[in-house]
Amino acid sequence: MHVALLGGGRMGEALLAGLVASGFEPDLLAVAEIDPERRHALEQRLPGVRVAPNPAWVVGDADVVILAVKPGDVADVLEVAAPTLPEHALVLSIAAGVTIAHLERCAPGRPVVRAMPNTPALVGRGAAAIAGGTHATDADMETAERVLGAVGTVVRVPEDLLDAVTGVSGSGPAYIFLLAEAMIEGGVLNGLPRETAAALVHQTVLGAGTLLVESDDGAETLRASVTSPGGTTAAGLHALETHGMRGAILEAVSAATARSRELGRA
Repeated sequence: MHVALLGGGRMGEALLAGLVASGFEPDLLAVAEIDPERRHALEQRLPGVRVAPNPAWVVGDADVVILAVKPGDVADVLEVAAPTLPEHALVLSIAAGVTIAHLERCAPGRPVVRAMPNTPALVGRGAAAIAGGTHATDADMETAERVLGAVGTVVRVPEDLLDAVTGVSGSGPAYIFLLAEAMIEGGVLNGLPRETAAALVHQTVLGAGTLLVESDDGAETLRASVTSPGGTTAAGLHALETHGMRGAILEAVSAATARSRELGRA
């Protein structure tokens, strides 16, 4: 399977690196990137992958074309690629907020899959949701899962739920980072050296996330299992609930979801 990536930013590079790590031959991969310094960096980091400045130069033999450009550049990039874009090529878009309808207008007749990944894809631990367009078959959806699965977990949802996905997992890493920041500051406030607090918090976030994924228990059960009646964790959780942490997170997810809808209509 030949894969062409349009846009060689950090997420695009992560996808290519993930594909290589999962067994794709580098000579079956290509990337179009307009910035010459970025092209040079991609050539250095991804030996064997074809790097070019023009989208039309990399899509001619592509089975999958991944759109990893800014949302406002999607139409222009597909217009440049159109003369050499194969009729059968799957267009897989990770451009935030760009609807399937818009993608299908820009790539008429081609199967389209819209995806919402997140930044942990940069370390192979991403979470992505996909929605298929009018011409996308089960085989196309499986192909999209295979490609995005190289850098994390993939789930299928209807397109109208992708805004909620954005609010939960697309924006979610920032919520976790903010929590980590606050925990580090709490450690410093209570006397820990900043480096010590950071090391403890980083490993706590990693360990808790791994436990959540690998355990058969859900988040509520795991939380309860470390909360002894009248203990230190119960005191800490009481403070969080008193200050409205749960409600704040609910509002954050809803606000991000609403903003994603607004951007999609823009």
